[in-house]
Amino acid sequence: MSLSNSRVNPNIQNHYFDYNGTYLAWEHISIAHSNSSTASSSNDPLHPLIILHGWGASKKIMRPLGRTLAMHHDCYVIDLAGFGESSKPPVAWRINDYVESIKAWVEHIGLDTFDILAHSFGGRITLKLLTQAWSKKHVKKVLITGGAGMKPQRSTRFYAKKYIAKSLKMPFRLLPEPFKSRGLNWLRATSAWKSLGSSDYAVLNGVMRETFTLSVEEYLEPTLANISHSVLLLWGKNDDATPLYQAKRMEKGISEAALVVINDCGHYAFLDKPKEFTAIAEAYLKPTDQEG
Repeated sequence: MSLSNSRVNPNIQNHYFDYNGTYLAWEHISIAHSNSSTASSSNDPLHPLIILHGWGASKKIMRPLGRTLAMHHDCYVIDLAGFGESSKPPVAWRINDYVESIKAWVEHIGLDTFDILAHSFGGRITLKLLTQAWSKKHVKKVLITGGAGMKPQRSTRFYAKKYIAKSLKMPFRLLPEPFKSRGLNWLRATSAWKSLGSSDYAVLNGVMRETFTLSVEEYLEPTLANISHSVLLLWGKNDDATPLYQAKRMEKGISEAALVVINDCGHYAFLDKPKEFTAIAEAYLKPTDQEG
């Protein structure tokens, strides 16, 4: 039974978690079932599902998925550090820092085992998490949609822009401090410099700009062979942010991965084709009588 076709309204509770001075906002989305036939074959608590958003987004965009999937899961939708209602980290974070913040949050909440549904940047974090021994104990099923982390195929134009950017920075890098930092800050504020960066990078500043750089420069192909979890890759065929060839690379590298492609939608497949997306997600994530 899909929540989208029911009249059940889930309960949404808002919370904050202090991770070493960085506050993470999160929501618990749940449904109070009056009898066992509504949810599962027993009165046991529903299996937890952690939902992670992509870069530049927040839990708000993932909330409809949480509401839908709450029929079979206790859903936890998190604002990653630096996004939504969560605070920015004090220094630039790497992917490992995001992984450690999620692990600390799980321990704080007291979850034992759980599933993960991750989009884009959240997928990048999830891939890194799945390589750790900790995840083998706690993580069950994983659904990644439009997941980042694979090295993209670059055009000649990209490398030309990269060369120009390095050339513009070179004179300032030769200066002593504080002139070096002042010069680079001035350069980054110019329209010429901003035209060389991605749209995500252009709107960033400070610690999140550095975090973005550290994140996109870490490619996770070498880690895929270390992932033994069941992973469903649910992709929009017309995804131009994390193209389909990247999903195929993930499928090839992860031993227990399967790729399902949804036609006529892009990077936000869960928004472009919500009914089709949630039907597939529910079928995959719905708990079975026997835990694997």
